[in-house]
Amino acid sequence: MTRRLTGLLLIGVLLLVTVLLSIAVGSRTIPFGDVVSALGGTGSPDDVVTVREMRIPRTVLGLIAGAALGLAGALMQTLTRNPLADPGIFGVNHGAAAGVVLAITVFGVTSPAGYVWFAFAGAVLATLIAYGASAGRGGTNPARLALAGIAVQFALAGVNQALQLADRGALDQMRYWIVGSIANRETETLWRLAPFFAAGILLSLVLARNLNALALGDDTARALGAGVGATRVLALAAVTLLCGAATAACGPLAFIGLMVPHIVRAFTGPDQRWVLPFSMLLAPVVLLGADVIGRVVARPAELQVGIVMDVIGGIVFIAIVRARRVVHL
Repeated sequence: MTRRLTGLLLIGVLLLVTVLLSIAVGSRTIPFGDVVSALGGTGSPDDVVTVREMRIPRTVLGLIAGAALGLAGALMQTLTRNPLADPGIFGVNHGAAAGVVLAITVFGVTSPAGYVWFAFAGAVLATLIAYGASAGRGGTNPARLALAGIAVQFALAGVNQALQLADRGALDQMRYWIVGSIANRETETLWRLAPFFAAGILLSLVLARNLNALALGDDTARALGAGVGATRVLALAAVTLLCGAATAACGPLAFIGLMVPHIVRAFTGPDQRWVLPFSMLLAPVVLLGADVIGRVVARPAELQVGIVMDVIGGIVFIAIVRARRVVHL
């Protein structure tokens, strides 16, 4: 218990440091004293605009989206009983992408604040299709859920590619969204999605005890008094809310929900009462850290955080595979 609490405190400190770096570091570095002045509105006009109108909203979005993806990954891996499952396994990312493509090609929507609802609706619809396809006479199970989700992913990927090739304008618009970024996102978008983030986070933490029982198998979970069907449906709803909202706001961000819970379990063990809060705090550290790296390595330009995460995630998982340290649930 003491070890876990200490670890949670250390991650909290690391998160605070990462937030400060995210506000202070960019293609134009602002001294920390000037950052403090800009926060108070007393610095130079350029610093005030950069800090208060660009970097703080970007940092807040990274915090919330990172926490959402970390929780979604931990839930997804418990639902499928697979420590390397991805929160987008139900086709959430491709469903969101399909919503954006339809918004651009059919309805002529071009602003992120406009097509965010289409992205979220597409994510929800993809999850419902995957869950419906996995349901049988005996209900659903982790294997069916995973297979149905993979089938939905491939089907939606084909639809997205066809629509983009048919409409050159949609392809150009999608290039910016599909790479994954927390930069230049409108604050209004975050406010619109805030209720979904809040509901998903709260639901995830409430389900922690039942998820522990579910990880032992359906029969054991029933014997322990956990509602297997209800727990699975509610956990799936939380994944959809979290991953759908994060993908709608930032575009698809790979590896965060896959990598962070796996790293966390190596420290906490499989107890979801610890895995979930650890993942919720560590994932924003990873996301904001990758975003800061993307701002620095290509100065005066920037690399989108989605590109940086792909590189970092690939390296980390190669190291995990070579070390044979895949942590089982």
